[in-house]
Amino acid sequence: MANEYGSVDALKKRLNIELSDTTRDDLLLSALGAASRGVERATGRRFWLDPAPVARVYNPRRRLVREVDGELLLTDDIGDTTGMVVETGSGTSYTPVTDYETWPENALADGKPVTGLLRIFGIWAVPGMRIRITTRFGWPADPDPVTEASLIQAARLYRRKDSPEGVAASSEWGVVRVSRRDPDVWNLIEPYILPGFG
Repeated sequence: MANEYGSVDALKKRLNIELSDTTRDDLLLSALGAASRGVERATGRRFWLDPAPVARVYNPRRRLVREVDGELLLTDDIGDTTGMVVETGSGTSYTPVTDYETWPENALADGKPVTGLLRIFGIWAVPGMRIRITTRFGWPADPDPVTEASLIQAARLYRRKDSPEGVAASSEWGVVRVSRRDPDVWNLIEPYILPGFG
């Protein structure tokens, strides 16, 4: 697996497993990968950054917001604008666009992604046109709450091997049912959920 939020060593510390014990690494990595993908599904976004620029084509319909000083194109999370190329076209022929600003202002400086491009005193496209953006999508860095939520959930998933029917036993509490959703995980990821998800 790749692009986990957190490390196997951090998960071992959480579970009181010696770092030198590698006998369970496959299970731990599997739990961490599943927890990371679960956070992505719950939030509707991913937090790792593309290793190289990727081109994505957008149909501007339902992605445009009219602002006082121009038209805002809502994009997927953009984590690095270095060398970003923005173009409009009809599928086979594209023309570069340079008169835009990233939105929200100072997002990358604040450790957050760019989520829109504002075309200053202009419009993005006429019907039938598409917008192609080539850049590194994702987040500039994994947010600490996302990493923490993934580690909590991964530890929980790892322990599920001992409660396959969703029931755990404790000498103190007796038999208890494992809840479906961890409230701490939910509280950590809730601020990152895209509207329409969750």
